[in-house]
Amino acid sequence: MDDLDHRILALLRHDARQPIAVLSAELGVSRATVRARIDRMRKSDVIQGFTVAVRSDAERGFVRAIMLIAVEGRGTNQVLRQLRGFPEVRALHTTNGRWDIVAELTADTLEAFDATLGQIRTVDGIATTETSILLSTRK
Repeated sequence: MDDLDHRILALLRHDARQPIAVLSAELGVSRATVRARIDRMRKSDVIQGFTVAVRSDAERGFVRAIMLIAVEGRGTNQVLRQLRGFPEVRALHTTNGRWDIVAELTADTLEAFDATLGQIRTVDGIATTETSILLSTRK
């Protein structure tokens, strides 16, 4: 990936629905170049998909949380595979320090959230967890 690819990704992160013509004008390259670059990044799995960013207050009724997970031994990949099977897990991040994995969670109700926490805590390879419910988002 070169500088143009990085600039395309930056614009798409800001607004993935921008027309190719707008992207090409802003980047100062042809529409064909932008389209080819995006297609190449999609085929090589650099771009894994496009998503919608929803304001946190627009999803009323959702419980959102961050779960910090410590993994036993070298079982991180096994734990990650199992966590991907939970629809309540929105994102998974590996990290350094005390915690091995950070999981972003959502649920419709506190009861459903509690059930999800119970299920995740029984995943083989998880040593301990710490969970914080997200109350508001600022930015």
